[in-house]
Amino acid sequence: MGSEIARPTRPTPGPVIALHCSGAGAAQWRRLGETLGPEYALVAPEHFGCDSVGPWTGEHAFTLADEAARTIALIDATECKMHLVGHSYGGGVALHVALARPERIASLTLYEPSAFHLLKAFGDRGIAALAEIKAIAGKAGDGVVTGDYRGAAEAFVDYWSGQGAWETLRPALRDALVRWTPKAPLDFAALIEEPTPASGYMHLRFPVLIIRGEHAPAPTRLIAEKLPSLLPDARLEVIAGAGHMGPLTHAAEVSALIVRHVAAARPRSVVDADAAPECRGVRIAEAVA
Repeated sequence: MGSEIARPTRPTPGPVIALHCSGAGAAQWRRLGETLGPEYALVAPEHFGCDSVGPWTGEHAFTLADEAARTIALIDATECKMHLVGHSYGGGVALHVALARPERIASLTLYEPSAFHLLKAFGDRGIAALAEIKAIAGKAGDGVVTGDYRGAAEAFVDYWSGQGAWETLRPALRDALVRWTPKAPLDFAALIEEPTPASGYMHLRFPVLIIRGEHAPAPTRLIAEKLPSLLPDARLEVIAGAGHMGPLTHAAEVSALIVRHVAAARPRSVVDADAAPECRGVRIAEAVA
């Protein structure tokens, strides 16, 4: 559906940028757009590997900085502080964006961010969780190398959504995930090799909401539990009954938490909204058209 979800024509109290998980797209944030309502501009840039963006160029080893560049450009094209939201891989990208433009972020919401590089700093539990995520990354990589994209996609989906989840997906969604699968090893490598140390996040002095599902996998559960202690102004919420894919399976509850967090951190524009047409939803949308 492209990158834009909603765009009010009047000035907004701070646009919302939402970054989707690996293998998904902008449409995963449709319920969030409905919950935010017409007061907010919601923009959901899509990642490399999505049909709307195309594959990574291959010009050098892929990093989170390459994925984050599109969102940073969007922020730089406006004069507003932004509310930033990210799920899983999108959460890892959002953390990179926040570090690159901390003065332009009004609030940050992360649902089980896949900041796997942090696991190295979390002792024995972190080492075990990193080994677990490297194992699933290895399965995805082996499937891509051997040409078994469908097998790699099935292993990926069943890890994050539970055994047998692949078989419940609509055929069209399975086909889309198979097309996306060559990107999976790049996502895992970028997340694991992100160079930011755990201490680097102490400089993010805006309100941060971390959310995890009750049944989160060990790696993202540990990251969600530990990350608030690395941030000056952060809290953790747990969605009962949810797993890693809570923004899709429990969209109403997750969206409500995000909207409350965004509303509590309503920013003033960097400049007065009436003097800054870039703060209007239409201009935000044009920036990512």
